Amino acid sequence: MSNNPDEQPFAGIPLFGDLAKAMAGQGPLQWDVARQVAISTATNGTNTEANVDPTSRVSLEQLAPIADMHVRNYTGLITGTGTSLPNIVVTNHSTWVHHTLESYKPLFTQLAAALNNPSVETPEPGNGLDRGIDNETDQIAAMMSSLNKMMAPAMMGMSIGSMIGQLSLRAFGQYDLPIPREPKNQLLLVASNVEQFATDWSIAVDDMRMWVLIHELTSHAVLSVDHVRDAINQQISTYIAGFRPNPNALMERLTTMDLGTSDPMAMMQKFLTDPTIILGAVRSPEQERQAPVLDAMIAAVVGYIDHSVDAISALVLGGGEQIAEAVRRRRVESAPHDSFVEQLLGLRLTRQQVERGHAFAAGVTERAGHDGLSQLFTRAGNLPTPNELDAPGLWLARIELQDK
Repeated sequence: MSNNPDEQPFAGIPLFGDLAKAMAGQGPLQWDVARQVAISTATNGTNTEANVDPTSRVSLEQLAPIADMHVRNYTGLITGTGTSLPNIVVTNHSTWVHHTLESYKPLFTQLAAALNNPSVETPEPGNGLDRGIDNETDQIAAMMSSLNKMMAPAMMGMSIGSMIGQLSLRAFGQYDLPIPREPKNQLLLVASNVEQFATDWSIAVDDMRMWVLIHELTSHAVLSVDHVRDAINQQISTYIAGFRPNPNALMERLTTMDLGTSDPMAMMQKFLTDPTIILGAVRSPEQERQAPVLDAMIAAVVGYIDHSVDAISALVLGGGEQIAEAVRRRRVESAPHDSFVEQLLGLRLTRQQVERGHAFAAGVTERAGHDGLSQLFTRAGNLPTPNELDAPGLWLARIELQDK
């Protein structure tokens, strides 16, 4: 085998050579594969799905202006353009998948590029009496590394598609993950998931619809504030760029992984939705150092949203505690595919993190009321630092000094 790293290792093997040529130039992530896998997962392999029940669509569209009015009045934030609602798009699972992949495409493309960075160092060939053995080992390792690189875009697409498809089966809207979305004037709602959750928890369907609208519109208002949007996007982008590729990750995980099942479909699902298996995506030292800053931002945003949703739903629904408790329990006890998406984007929505955000919101409102908490959004730089998140008085002192 040639030692020239620029040569295609499979050039002398017709099947692999043809595959390598076919996959060359496809970019770090195959989006067609991601879409196909996501749609298949969202539709249980049928690739077809009924349209949204018109009754469900009309019910949500009729409730939306009421929820929007209360969200604007309480938060003082804009949900759409001027006094207009954002475009409410009531979807089925497959349509949600389409919009979500498009919205997250820049993030996942950046992730794939980071994990496909060719600058990673590789071991030098062996020396000494065992040079012949080492050369053979090096050649096999080079072939496996090239095979891994060749397959990586398709496997990345399969992994991302599977995770997004799974998310579509339980997402109420577009803010189950509290990160900004594009386009800014659109709000997605998955009618069947809202209704199924209401049935499972014995909640009146219209109450559940109203609660979800309040939550999604509040989240949309917060994450549409320019400086909040920019700060979170920048932190997530920096986090993603911190991933370091491991060219041996796939083979290492294949030889050591315990899938915990003999069911082929369950094994495949585990394989596709665990980024540590297929991507070797584990936190780097740089990401560990950055994580507290992103954690503090997300916890504060979640704390504000939950505080506001509780207050608004109490006014509109005369309660809402049962819904809030059920939804938040589901959030911190999420399925593995949820936590894997969070892991890839640097989000940690653990019970501890959510409680930190709630404690921050409670501490600020106890000292300065809701108006004090709303100062999170008055200017860039007002999101709390990690120390301020755990000491709301410090955050208020800094904000008050800025205002003088």
